[in-house]
Amino acid sequence: MILSQTCNYGIRAAIYIASQKQADDFVPIRKISRDLKLSFHFLTKILQILTREGILVSSRGIKGGVRLARPAEEISVLDIILAIDGPRLFQECILGLDHCGDENPCPLHAKWVELRPRLEEAFRSHSLAGLASGVAADIFRLTDLDHGAGHSEKRRRK
Repeated sequence: MILSQTCNYGIRAAIYIASQKQADDFVPIRKISRDLKLSFHFLTKILQILTREGILVSSRGIKGGVRLARPAEEISVLDIILAIDGPRLFQECILGLDHCGDENPCPLHAKWVELRPRLEEAFRSHSLAGLASGVAADIFRLTDLDHGAGHSEKRRRK
């Protein structure tokens, strides 16, 4: 994985929130946790980061939960990556070596230098709105496949 597990979960949760029918309603964190099959406590910490970084707004109480802080069209996957993992993906060695550069390259340096800007642009160009519409249309999934079902069986939505 290039992105941290925290970042992966944050992206999945943000897309899930954006895919809800009433975008202005707060989505309960327990519902997100249950539907995405993520640890409630781990998810809560991730959503706190996204709230602190201005991607989400949270509310306590019986109708509490989280919602997007601005329209889903204005939030890119890159925004979430930078909020959680920071810019390291686009600045550091893909193998994690210190002082990797043109003078002291790792085996993947030349290719990674070429791919980094393209990857950054791909993340920037994908908004939560576009990805959420694919989830709502059952084109994309946000959870692991149920390995108990047959491979040819179409996955079912709850």
